[in-house]
Amino acid sequence: MPRFFCPAALETGQTIELPAGPARHVQVLRLQPGDTITLFNNGPGWPGDTGKVSGGEFTATVTQMGRSHVQVHVESHQQTERENQRAVYLAVGMPANDRMDWLVEKATELGVAGITPLMTERSVLRLSGERAEKKVAHWQSVATAACEQCGGNRVPTVSPLATLSQWLKTGVYANQERMLLSLREGSIPLRTRTSGIGRNASGIVFLSGPEGGLSTAEEDAAMSAGFAPVSLGARVLRAETAALAALTLLAG
Repeated sequence: MPRFFCPAALETGQTIELPAGPARHVQVLRLQPGDTITLFNNGPGWPGDTGKVSGGEFTATVTQMGRSHVQVHVESHQQTERENQRAVYLAVGMPANDRMDWLVEKATELGVAGITPLMTERSVLRLSGERAEKKVAHWQSVATAACEQCGGNRVPTVSPLATLSQWLKTGVYANQERMLLSLREGSIPLRTRTSGIGRNASGIVFLSGPEGGLSTAEEDAAMSAGFAPVSLGARVLRAETAALAALTLLAG
């Protein structure tokens, strides 16, 4: 059954017009009145949330199709959750070319809770202004599509682009477990570090560099902000592979 992220209030028994995004997808698939779809809206906390239903999925039937609108009747609600037990947030030095698209897609499939794209000393990709905003919007759409495909119920947020130094100054990670991918001597194997974190930990922030990794000064700054250096073993992984390998270990 086709699944669509619908950022709107959803209640069983109501008839609604789908927002522009999911309506366009329904039209592209050439669905017809009478066809059944699945909707999800991220649950509580999103703008417009009525608080009557917490997360899960809704089964809906297409009732009308127009050139620019799609109307559906919301039939039922299933309290289904497929999110990881532990929220993991990735802060990553953006890999070049289309590798960031691939990273966002696969991280979403693996259940990442949020992604912060960072510009670091060794970043090849440099963005600012309107170009940066368009890229973030594009990555957010990649995350939405991946969430629809993989069965997730909560689309990870792709945060605005920032430099590493800007992001460290915000302190948004302060109440989370903090880990830094590093090759420096004394780094703890990630598996070892993960085993010491309780299942009830509120969340984990994993910081990973771009091609070439973070500089020594950047790692020092991150460690001063409470990030513990961890390693993934002796092999040298590509930037996007390293982030996904860490997510696989952390989000279980």
